[in-house]
Amino acid sequence: MFQLGVLLYLPFWASLTSALLSSEDSSAINISNDRLSFSVAKSSGSVSKLTLDGQNLIGTGRGPYLDCHCTDDGFWTPGSGATYKLFKGTDGAGKAYAGAMMSQDYKNTGKVLEQYWFLRDGETGMHVFARVKYSSSQTPSGGDLGELRQLFRPTGSIWTHLSSSDEMYAPLPDTSGAPTVQDASWYVGGKDDDPYVKQMSNYFTKYMFSETWRDQTVHGMYGDGSKSIDGSAYGAWLVMSPVIGKETYFNGPTHSDLTVDGIVYNYLVSNHHGNGVPEMVNGFDRTFGPQFYYFNKGAKGTSLQQLRSDAAKTTTNNWTSFYDSIAQHVPNLVPSSGRGTFKGIIALPKGAIRALAVLSLNNNDFQDNNKDGKSYQYWADVDASGSVTIPSVKAGTYRLTVFADGIFGQYEQDNVAIQAGATATTTATWIAESSGTELWRIGTPDKSSGEFLHGNEKDTSKPLQPRQYRLYWAVHDFVNDFPNGVKYKVGTSSLRDLNYVHWSVFGGKANYLRKDPYYTNVNNWTLTFDVTQDQIANKSIATFTVQLAGVKTSAGNNDAAGGKAWESLPYNVVVNEKQLETWTIPSQHSSSCAVRSAATCYTTGHKFKFDAKTLKVGSNEFVLSLPARATAPEDAVLPESVYLQYDALRLEVS
Repeated sequence: MFQLGVLLYLPFWASLTSALLSSEDSSAINISNDRLSFSVAKSSGSVSKLTLDGQNLIGTGRGPYLDCHCTDDGFWTPGSGATYKLFKGTDGAGKAYAGAMMSQDYKNTGKVLEQYWFLRDGETGMHVFARVKYSSSQTPSGGDLGELRQLFRPTGSIWTHLSSSDEMYAPLPDTSGAPTVQDASWYVGGKDDDPYVKQMSNYFTKYMFSETWRDQTVHGMYGDGSKSIDGSAYGAWLVMSPVIGKETYFNGPTHSDLTVDGIVYNYLVSNHHGNGVPEMVNGFDRTFGPQFYYFNKGAKGTSLQQLRSDAAKTTTNNWTSFYDSIAQHVPNLVPSSGRGTFKGIIALPKGAIRALAVLSLNNNDFQDNNKDGKSYQYWADVDASGSVTIPSVKAGTYRLTVFADGIFGQYEQDNVAIQAGATATTTATWIAESSGTELWRIGTPDKSSGEFLHGNEKDTSKPLQPRQYRLYWAVHDFVNDFPNGVKYKVGTSSLRDLNYVHWSVFGGKANYLRKDPYYTNVNNWTLTFDVTQDQIANKSIATFTVQLAGVKTSAGNNDAAGGKAWESLPYNVVVNEKQLETWTIPSQHSSSCAVRSAATCYTTGHKFKFDAKTLKVGSNEFVLSLPARATAPEDAVLPESVYLQYDALRLEVS
């Protein structure tokens, strides 16, 4: 059996000696311990040199560094002309540390970006924070903080593979000379000998490696040793601790975002997949973090999975004393003295699976906590007995939300108060929502369209077998799959008889395989079902529930609505040739979801209530309808059709 090298066997905090060095001059801040060394270049505000055991980890690249899409110029990377500080100290655990800070005011507009990097003695990773503040009484709004990210961006370096989750990994693709098929998407299938093509797909898009924040802890890159000095394998990982490592992101556990594509991302704010972004109003001041850029090494032959597993172990480390010690240097970092514990005892509905408890912005859906730039968020699994504990919660008042696979809707309770140094216990009974007797349901309510055709099914044509929803969407040709349109018979059809996307138009712009728009039998889906006399006898109201895993109006990711047609999207249901009242889905619920390789985005839903007499004994028909030929111009190379993705459907009578 292959044995790991001694360096990987050591706990990541172990050190053979004890030496942490730091220095500053006019050009850089330099920090190192016995194994990891980095320099922050003052000319660029980025890490310009990074080595582990003498191995250059970034080649001619750079990072981690910070940039944002939050200025009149679009993207801005601070650094040149910024101010810098070097911190030194010893934390409560007796470990020496050093840190660097970069701060810059964008053109003296009051928009300030700051980046922090900390290294402890004996660790092989950087604890990173980013701060954004805005101050201008003359201009009360600085606009949206549209995108904020930290980037580890190597070039010409040792890395050979991408890894976003335990099951999602692949060799780095070669996109040089490859035709663009969509925004940040390429056809690479012409390179038959490319390992990525052989193992993963003929297409590559950075969105394939997106992940949902709920259970995400580790993503990054792996070097198999073929490009390192001595054949050793290396890993570069972004680690999110399960509790406070996710507290300063927005949009809760269903937030999904980019993780790695040759860059190891830490997306702090973005509108990808319909995520909400905060407005920088006068007085805005938010610090994001902590997260941990971790670097590890194994002897020749160490696998990606072994280095990834080693990185995941860091999520169990208790850094409380360290974070308490550096709170004096990092504005808004909440020390343990400002935190409490939440305990919940939740009586769950029958059939609830994978229940999750979320603490988020009071009086708001957890997906919308970006409405308050000071909001924090936390979540944890609810066990089978209904118990849940969330430690290290910032003192404050929260909404408690509980949702679970298999249950329509969710439980919500506002005004949950967390006090510093105390445990708050909430006892609640979640009664599943009901509008009467259920006649049928289609799909499992789980905030995902993954159970339908081309969702979570694996692509068995390639050895790595990615989930089909991750692939470039155009390979799932709707016209061939449904030549007569979607026709679903309740009780007879299978879930594969429904597509994972309900399009208005298929083909056209950004479809490399079907370049001409196709309209026939696309926008209207037909559901049929039988009803008995006993089922509708003495019933007066019917309720048809539509839960969506995502919807794309012409607003796209809600950042380019601008007066387009179909910004707010009308969705109609026709019951036995009678049209129900239109549900107009608002533009702020829009998410560019399926075409960016996602089965879960901004989730929403609606209940259509109608006279139960509209149903009849025998065969009944629902037509689920998007506007025909509903397209709007896209500035980027993206599909112009509106579409939606179903989570689950249900019909009840009362």
